[in-house]
Amino acid sequence: MANQNPQAETNNGFFEIFRGNIVATGLSPRKALLGFFLGWALFLYILLLMPQPEGLSMSGKAALAVMVWACTMWIFEAMPVGISGLLIPMLLVMTGAVKGFPVAASGFTTPVVFLCLAAFLFAAIMQAAGLDRRIALSLLKWMKVKTVNGVIWAMFIVNIALSFIIPAANARAATLLPVINGITNFFGDTEAERNGKKAIVIQTLVYGSMISGMCILTAHLPNLVIVGLFEKQLGLKLSYVDWFIMQWPYLGMFVLTQWWVQYYFRTRKVGVSGGYQAIEKLHSEIPRTSQSEWLILAAFVLVALAWMTESVHKVAAHNVALIGLAVLFIPGLFGFKWKEVQDRTIWGTLLLLAGALSLSSAMSSSGLAKWLAEVLHPVGAGQSWWMILLVFMVGTHIMRLGMLSNVAAITMIAPILLALAPTLGLHPVAFTMLVADTDTFAYLLPTQITAAVIAYSSGTFTMTDYFKVGWVSVLIAIAYGILIMAPWYAFLGVPVWDPAAPWPFGKV
Repeated sequence: MANQNPQAETNNGFFEIFRGNIVATGLSPRKALLGFFLGWALFLYILLLMPQPEGLSMSGKAALAVMVWACTMWIFEAMPVGISGLLIPMLLVMTGAVKGFPVAASGFTTPVVFLCLAAFLFAAIMQAAGLDRRIALSLLKWMKVKTVNGVIWAMFIVNIALSFIIPAANARAATLLPVINGITNFFGDTEAERNGKKAIVIQTLVYGSMISGMCILTAHLPNLVIVGLFEKQLGLKLSYVDWFIMQWPYLGMFVLTQWWVQYYFRTRKVGVSGGYQAIEKLHSEIPRTSQSEWLILAAFVLVALAWMTESVHKVAAHNVALIGLAVLFIPGLFGFKWKEVQDRTIWGTLLLLAGALSLSSAMSSSGLAKWLAEVLHPVGAGQSWWMILLVFMVGTHIMRLGMLSNVAAITMIAPILLALAPTLGLHPVAFTMLVADTDTFAYLLPTQITAAVIAYSSGTFTMTDYFKVGWVSVLIAIAYGILIMAPWYAFLGVPVWDPAAPWPFGKV
């Protein structure tokens, strides 16, 4: 009876192999396959069947097809982000969105990509040497934290310190996860202690990682996307120091989210003596700092100082980073193999960034960004500057409900915002940055941010916990952008309400 239909048995085996392989990669077979076929179906429909939209060129329509394909792949995680980044230039050329492969792959040759690659390699060297963990535990031990709030504030300082070393919020969250787990494992199971663990994990691994990344140019990949877009489309330059000057007030947002998280979880009086013992125990297990580690740390400090003094020596940040790499790879400086650095480097994210930059450039050069801006123009036309910001910030958070990657989201919306600003009578840089920055604070679901997915893996909080504390945190982020950051930009000479304001920083 079982052998009456061997063909069906073969077919079942064939599909089970596919399903098993998808599950083995950690993905949902239904979600991955749906996203894959939907992405290609939408791509072919827009490219071949959709009527030509009025005002959009053929190259713009082709760029739209590639953009929709990429966003679908990113939303459904239908293929590795690095592969989607690599395929973008090919699709841009094959569809006629741009002419010539060098133009289509321009994102792979921008200084921003080399700066990012160097930062990734710096982080990999630090991790291979164990310096990232040493810095985190040493700071926690030195501050002698004794409460939940103390742990959170200490870890925020750790986040800021690691922002100079590790160039992605998800990588910082992954680095701190074992440290945080070591602390929370010493807590008991009372309601207050469970709430304390929730507060520590959410505020440290998610809010702390994202907020600290806003201030350091190389600490958050969307920062690099935006700076690259300004240089290419507007000819305006933001150096490492310029970026910090514009963005450092975001550090104050942590005070507000900390107040809210503390209030929501009622952690003000929750002590963590066990947590401090965990810190001491973890710190005691680290061997003494070797001479090689001191040399690596010294080399990185020199690179960081060179980044901060770019206006004095005039050596661009990406060149400084590459010089730093040349120094770090002097034979004999460290004792681990290249493979240990290679395995810790986030190559997929680098390829995603390069492909995203290529797509952003094509959206602008093909006229797609301008056309989408004209479509969205009626949404904000005739409104005051703060109402326009509010509408587009809320719209960004709605759009981000289905998208995991900050880089992917900024790639899609930043060129549109840049083209939309002049039509609404707003400053292109201030408007783009304010709306794009709020994308970083997508705190409604853990699936919106990779750092939140990492935090969720700790098992200390539920989706419901995250949403209930997160929706107020999103409102805090929106209000902070309008009430604090917009006036600060105006003070620096970049008022969002004045599109003709002279650029106070350098030009390319």
